[in-house]
Amino acid sequence: MDILSILAQATLVAKFILVLLVLMSIGSWTLMFQKWFALKAAQRKAADGLDRFQKARDLREAVQSLGGDAASPLYHVAQQGVAEFNRLKEAGSSGDVVADNVRRSLRQGVGNEMTRLSASLSFLATAANTAPFIGLFGTVWGIMYSFHAIGQMKSASLATVAPGISEALIATAIGLFVAIPATVGYNIFLGMISSIEVQLVNFAGAFLNRVQREINAHRGAAQPASRTERG
Repeated sequence: MDILSILAQATLVAKFILVLLVLMSIGSWTLMFQKWFALKAAQRKAADGLDRFQKARDLREAVQSLGGDAASPLYHVAQQGVAEFNRLKEAGSSGDVVADNVRRSLRQGVGNEMTRLSASLSFLATAANTAPFIGLFGTVWGIMYSFHAIGQMKSASLATVAPGISEALIATAIGLFVAIPATVGYNIFLGMISSIEVQLVNFAGAFLNRVQREINAHRGAAQPASRTERG
């Protein structure tokens, strides 16, 4: 109750700073909960999808094994690779051209998926970097208010300076309360995203290996047919 009374008597600027920090804290915690569950699900789906993809017999079965789950980080990468492979195959491009273009499409798909997974992390970084300085501004304002009260009342008693100092300490504490969890969450999510990136790169390599095997099988089937025609 003492803290609430202090906040009720705080200056308008101090109240604005405290409200801003509270809103940043609510936004940070909400984002961290959402991101935690989303990245955990992405890690699980990427691991399961990669395992099913590698166990499939051919490229068609491997792509079908991923299903139509658009929430899986492998889904959009596979879609880009399959689209490019089918487009070049219909155009009759050479095997080297197909492999190079599919490789670039997979790289682009991985980049797009990483951008999607990293979305909104900039808010956590901003909260982690700015909240201590916003709290520091509240601290400076509280000290200025205390000196102003001393000048008006011409007294340096504890009752004169206590409200301003209390505002300053509360602003500093809330600023740290916002910044520390945001920093920890940001670093944890960076590690999780890096782990997913490794899975996506491994998937892109497995996909490209499947494509090259398809190309080699097509070449092997085409060569006996051409020899038969010449005979």
